[in-house]
Amino acid sequence: MSDVLRIATRKGLFTARRRRDGWQLEAPAFLGQPVSALLHDRRDGALYAALNLGHFGVKLHRSDDAGAQWQELPAPAFPPAAEAATAPSVQLIWTLAAGAPGQPGRLWAGTLPGALFRSDDKGEHWQLNESFWAVPERAQWFGGGYDVPGIHSILLDPRDAEAMTLGVSCGGVWLTGDGGASWRLGGQGLRAAYLPPELAGQPQTQDPHRLAVPAAAPDRLWCQHHNGMFISDDRGDSFREIAPPAPSAFGFAVVAHPQRADTAWFVPAVKDECRVPVDGRLVVLRSDDGGRSFASFGAGLPQRNCYDLIYRHALDVDGEGRRLAMGSTTGNLWLSEDGGETWQGLDAHLPPIAQVAFD
Repeated sequence: MSDVLRIATRKGLFTARRRRDGWQLEAPAFLGQPVSALLHDRRDGALYAALNLGHFGVKLHRSDDAGAQWQELPAPAFPPAAEAATAPSVQLIWTLAAGAPGQPGRLWAGTLPGALFRSDDKGEHWQLNESFWAVPERAQWFGGGYDVPGIHSILLDPRDAEAMTLGVSCGGVWLTGDGGASWRLGGQGLRAAYLPPELAGQPQTQDPHRLAVPAAAPDRLWCQHHNGMFISDDRGDSFREIAPPAPSAFGFAVVAHPQRADTAWFVPAVKDECRVPVDGRLVVLRSDDGGRSFASFGAGLPQRNCYDLIYRHALDVDGEGRRLAMGSTTGNLWLSEDGGETWQGLDAHLPPIAQVAFD
C-alpha cells in the first residue's frame, strides 16, 4: 500500500507520510495558493501541481525530486485568435493525467472551459486538441458548478494508448480511439432530470460528476452523475442506472477498485443547492456486486451536525484497493485502512480540499 498521500487544498499542497508512529503531515508547498489539480506520474516519479491564482492566472509546476523543489512550467493556453477580444482563456486546470507507459513525457490536461490539452515533453509545451474543441455539440454545453463547462475526468485505456474517455460537466461522455484525432459522443442511457423531459436523455448535455475505471477491467466505467449513479461496460458508450441506494444517489466523488470490477465507493449528499451530508451524517457507500447493492460505512466519520462535502477528486484508493483517503470542503482529512469500512481522522484543520491522491 502507498505510504505517501498528497492533498491539494485552497491554501497549498500538503503531503502526509506514514511513519512508524502513524501518519504525519509535512509543511506545505505553495502555502497560501489554491492548488486545483495534482498528478504523480508513476512512469518517472514526477509530481505536477496546477494552481489557480485568480488575477495572476493559471500556473503549473513540476517536481522531479518528490516535492523537495518545484519548477514553474508554461500552463496550457489557447492559441491566439485573429481578434484578441474573442480569444478564450484557461480559467482552471481541473484534472491532469499521464500518458501511456510507451509515451514518455506525454501528459493530458482538462480545463475550464471544456478544453483538452496535450504535452509530449513533461509539460514544457502544450497543444490544444483542436478536434475536441471543434465538436459541434459544444454549442449546447453549459456549466454545472462553474459558469462554463469543464473536463474533470480523463481515463486512458491501458490496453490501447490511443483510446481515451472524457467526462465533461455539463457536456457528457466522449471517447476517442485514435489519440484524440477524432471523437464520438457516448453516454447513452444517462439521464438529466434538470432538463425538460423531452431533452433529459440527450447525451451532449449530461452532467457526469466523475468517472472511474478499474485498472484491471478497463471496459467497466463507474459514473457519479448529477442525477444518480450509473455503470458502463463499454468504456462509456452506454450506461445503465443503478437503483438509488440509501441515503442518496447524489454526490460528486467515485473511485473504482483497481482489481475488482464490481467494487466502487461513493460519498452521498443532499443534491442541488444544499450539498451537505444527508441528515448531517457523513457516510461512504461501497458496492461489491456491480451496483446491485450497497453497504454504508460511517465508523470514524462525523455522524451528527456534519456539513462536509467531498469534491470530485477528493476521494482516492491506492493500488491495492484497500487504503482510501478522503478530504472535505471544511478541511477534514480521513483515511481508511480496510476498504472504507472504518475511518480515522488525520487532520481537521486543513484548508478546503480539492483533491487527494496516493503516490
